[in-house]
Amino acid sequence: MSNDPLLEPYQLKHLTLRNRIMTTSHEPAYPEDGMPKDRYIAYHAERAKGGVALTMTAGSASVSKDSPPSFNNILAYRDDVVPWITRLTDACHEHGCAAMIQLTHLGRRTGWNKGDWLPSLSSGPHREPAHRAFPKVMEDWDITRVIADFADAAERMKEGGMDGVEIEGYGHLIDQFWSPLTNTLDGPYGAGSLENRMRFGMAIIDAVRKRVGPDFIVGLRYTADETKPGGIDPQTGLQMAEIFKASGQLDFLNVIRGRVSTDPDMTDVIPIQGMTSAPHLDFAGSVRAATGLPTFHAARIPDVATARHAISAGLLDMVGMTRAHIADPHIVQKITEGREDDIRPCVGANYCLDRIYQGGEALCLHNPATGRELSLPQIVQRGSGGKAIVIVGAGPGGLEAARVCAARGHKVTVFEAADQPGGQIRLTAQSPRRREMIGIVDWRVAQCAAHGVTFHFNTYAEVSDVTALNPDIVIIATGGVPNLTLLEQPHEAAHVISAWDIIAGDVKPAGSILIYDEAGDHPALQAADVAAAAGAQVEVMTPDRSFAPEVMAMNLVPYMRSLQAHDALFTVARRLLSVRQDGNKLTAIIGTDYSDLQTEKSYDQVVVNYGTMPLDDLYFALRDQASNGGAVDQAAFIAGQPQTIVTNPDGCFQLFRIGDAVASRNTHAAIYDALRLCHVM
Repeated sequence: MSNDPLLEPYQLKHLTLRNRIMTTSHEPAYPEDGMPKDRYIAYHAERAKGGVALTMTAGSASVSKDSPPSFNNILAYRDDVVPWITRLTDACHEHGCAAMIQLTHLGRRTGWNKGDWLPSLSSGPHREPAHRAFPKVMEDWDITRVIADFADAAERMKEGGMDGVEIEGYGHLIDQFWSPLTNTLDGPYGAGSLENRMRFGMAIIDAVRKRVGPDFIVGLRYTADETKPGGIDPQTGLQMAEIFKASGQLDFLNVIRGRVSTDPDMTDVIPIQGMTSAPHLDFAGSVRAATGLPTFHAARIPDVATARHAISAGLLDMVGMTRAHIADPHIVQKITEGREDDIRPCVGANYCLDRIYQGGEALCLHNPATGRELSLPQIVQRGSGGKAIVIVGAGPGGLEAARVCAARGHKVTVFEAADQPGGQIRLTAQSPRRREMIGIVDWRVAQCAAHGVTFHFNTYAEVSDVTALNPDIVIIATGGVPNLTLLEQPHEAAHVISAWDIIAGDVKPAGSILIYDEAGDHPALQAADVAAAAGAQVEVMTPDRSFAPEVMAMNLVPYMRSLQAHDALFTVARRLLSVRQDGNKLTAIIGTDYSDLQTEKSYDQVVVNYGTMPLDDLYFALRDQASNGGAVDQAAFIAGQPQTIVTNPDGCFQLFRIGDAVASRNTHAAIYDALRLCHVM
């Protein structure tokens, strides 16, 4: 028996959970045709194999046709979901992990122009800002039907072998009834009293319990404090918890604090990097202390120490480490084996959730195997080894290539021009709010050290440096340099500097600054943040119809809070055409893609963010000596198979380039390039 409180079993009704760590409900958006098929199953099975005690699948499974999926949700209202739920449950049980599923009606938190094009529903007429659909105010027959839909869906989940269901009572339809901010109904389900507002949700709980019987586990995720004037306050939240307890119908509470109706609200509920860790943990503990009900909670609990405190201090019964398990599905196994230092850290980049909320699929910024378990390994297996591999560049892509090749058993040498590893990540981490990004670098450096990788820093590698090592494989991961051209111009724009110059502190912000953002990713807003904090008057301009689309919703919130506090100006649909010097000022000539309009405006500095240009001189200098001439078999690359192209039989080595050395992309792309190229070397 372990003395670690995280590894203690927990008895939930009849169910023995093998430890105190769970993944809370989240929708990685992997379903196919609304079903949790092979990819979805492999994702949860990997975390089960890694030792998690309970995986709460779906976030959330839709119980009704007028709750169309906003995030590619599982369709729990279809009978054909049952065989897939059975397969999912069996896959988790095979590895000793309990499996439950969250059920919901999204209410106004979806759109009407999806699925069967039915109007969204709510307890009032106001749209949710995040999803923008004006809902139909529910009638009595809608209420009756949705209650029955929840019971039907729960029965399907029980038939599929699930260990229990969690009813979603925050942000979605049930919560829209419970909150005075969203319930405008009259009558027995209306806003007149807490009893009335709770009647709909309690009817659902009762219907589910009657359908699944007394022995099946039924829990609730609910908002115990909306943190908004006029909404559910902590006192009301505790009253609700007492009502849940008195009903005798619920086996656990999963406590939330906050709302999700706007991007800023959601970011406070689910904090990202630069924000406080576990900000709602003590509050969740207060609900547990007041009710004595089994209590679950997750909100930025990214590290083992915080999770251990949550259990040892008696704040929670089960601690959710959901995004942490997206970064590393084997956390529990590594704790058990005394390898906590080996855990791949969640750096709070929130690439996973931001992609979901933008209609994509969950991917981890620095674990490309997550969501790709069917084709990529979470644990790199040692191969035959014996090859000499030279990697040029120690940014995230180069470090990943070194880590994977060394784990495969090869002799790896890395050249890096800078005095430290990290590339653009090290630049990014100079901003205090994003300093956690350095975990992407530090973890890989530690992995490389454990596998004997040789590093040469302060070395701008030449052809002779590479060939002197008689390599079998050369990987160019040299990244790129800021692109200071403007659209479809052959030469750099005059008098401009890069966003990197401002972020790095190489150029001090001047009085008035134009940040011209043609790429829509982090550097523009990072530079704007630095400049505004230094007292500059900042204007962020983009030719697009919205700014910073690559930053996405939740990551945008801290930038906006900071920049709007400094009264920064945001200008959309305007294109920077050229810049000229007028005395000690710069005049920007500004156009638009929509007309012939041109205007001029004066600034002290003009900063351009237009991605990077590949730093690829060494790659092209080596091509003639490479057996593959630098060519990539794309089919093999996509399938994760070895590269066997030979275009030059007299070549001495295989040559590849990855990441921004190929084209300006992002950190995930660079690391993904490295893993799928190298895990079969």
